[in-house]
Amino acid sequence: MRITLIGPAHPYKGGGARHTTELAHRLAARGHDVVIESWRAQYPAALYPGRQTIDVPEADLFAGTRHDLAWYRPDGWHRIGRRAGRGADLVVVTVFSPVQVVPYLGILGGVGGRARTVALCHNVLPHERRAVDVALTRALLRRVGTVLTHSPAQARLAGALVRGTGTEVRTAALPPHLPDMGGAAKGGGARSEGAAREPVRDHLLFFGIVRPYKGVDVLLRALAAGAPPSVTLTVAGEVWGGSEGLRSLAAELGIADRVEFREGYVASSDLPELFGAADALVLPYRSATATQNVWLAHEHGLPVIATRAGTLAGQVRDGIDGLLCTPGDPGDLARALADFYTEGTPERLRASVRPVDPGPYWDTYIDALTT
Repeated sequence: MRITLIGPAHPYKGGGARHTTELAHRLAARGHDVVIESWRAQYPAALYPGRQTIDVPEADLFAGTRHDLAWYRPDGWHRIGRRAGRGADLVVVTVFSPVQVVPYLGILGGVGGRARTVALCHNVLPHERRAVDVALTRALLRRVGTVLTHSPAQARLAGALVRGTGTEVRTAALPPHLPDMGGAAKGGGARSEGAAREPVRDHLLFFGIVRPYKGVDVLLRALAAGAPPSVTLTVAGEVWGGSEGLRSLAAELGIADRVEFREGYVASSDLPELFGAADALVLPYRSATATQNVWLAHEHGLPVIATRAGTLAGQVRDGIDGLLCTPGDPGDLARALADFYTEGTPERLRASVRPVDPGPYWDTYIDALTT
């Protein structure tokens, strides 16, 4: 099958670019003829306050990648759509934000009816949404033949938006697409015979873009209330809107000296040291769709303390390789932190951590996308 993927690739950073690129490699390995139509300018800077691109690729680049799309060049959207429609049996648009909808509608207009179309939704709707986001997303999803979502909850959301149309909604778990760490994590952490004997460091890690739905404020309240006073925390990642409010909250709670804010994008080469200094990764999300961070922690041998938001409860085995708590509840997260630091628990949970096998996830995912 000839397949065109419309989505980010290097030099764009993060899981979106890695997913598009890994998907292209996996499809090509199955014998498909694949092209990535990527961006040279994906978002206006005002709509994405963080760093958009990186210098060093986080995964093997895909040779069949073009970078002709730009948010400010609507004349190119239809042209690229026509090119995709002429050259592909299947055109896949990867959806991260309603900001992409208008360019994608232009691309799909160029495709016309010449190829089967799929909207691959990393997020059907944003976690922090505006009224216009629903209308934009509805317009896009009703223009494609199939919507692929990453959880049953997201499928229900998409189904409500396309109700009464012929658009099919499918679900497949988001497969692992971890950054290439140059082998730094290989053989360590979960794969080491000495994993259970790792010392307790009295240190926790939050990793990822900091946005309100990620619940870092909930984590700060829980740290103050439930963790032993010797336990410290690093919050590592880009902080949308600045960290002043979270820093003020930490000071108000009396834990400013226990919290380090490592602001900015964390390169994959820095991950082994960052994860290696922690006892556990904490994911205090209020809401979630799908995330790679549980698997990333497990790749480094770390247990995960997470809420039951989104797909997290399916990735963390409560009491085995991590602990689960209620989303948006500082008291229940404080309980989980206190439980984690009971004698022998960090070592016991770490000993059960296993790295994920990506193969079965990708097989199911590609079948859902291509059949």
